[in-house]
Amino acid sequence: MASRTELRREIRTRRKALGEAEREHLADCVARHLLASQSIITARRIAGYIAVNGELDLEPFLLGAMARDKSVYLPVLSPLSDQRLWFMAWHAETRFAPNRFGIPEPVVHKRDLIRPIQLDVVLTPLVGFDDRGNRLGMGGGFYDRTFAFRRLRRHWHRPLLIGCAYGFQQVETLESEAWDVPLDGVVTEDGLTLFDHRHRR
Repeated sequence: MASRTELRREIRTRRKALGEAEREHLADCVARHLLASQSIITARRIAGYIAVNGELDLEPFLLGAMARDKSVYLPVLSPLSDQRLWFMAWHAETRFAPNRFGIPEPVVHKRDLIRPIQLDVVLTPLVGFDDRGNRLGMGGGFYDRTFAFRRLRRHWHRPLLIGCAYGFQQVETLESEAWDVPLDGVVTEDGLTLFDHRHRR
């Protein structure tokens, strides 16, 4: 079995090799699947992300969600030393600036910040995933720390965590660690799949 480092390198290389037209087509496919899903239709507060390094572009979906009167939020790095994410409302007038990793994020205004637990759906970037909902991220652990409260609950509650990926990012098996927070679903160009996590309890 390939190591997590090897998987990250292989998948990121393949992801970056996609042409612009194919990226746009796949992003549109994902947007259609999400906008038609009951999870999104019933949600009021939805968090997405700004795609970098070949990640699946969520902009078509986020614009579609805003057109349907959904409140859309984007992650920002906490200024504290806890290595967690905050979420800020995205408006037409939102200004962006690179964070310490060079990733564009909204310039923080406290009035627009929201706690993770207040979100209905969170769409997460990822490098790889398996059919049990295990997520391979970039290795920083930001999403796992931010949503660690999900592991402490007896039943699954808000927010719903959905990974966003191209179909080829699925891998056979990912070993889960004690601190990993599993995904509730994954959306690719082929559709949205929700996982049954009852066996984890």
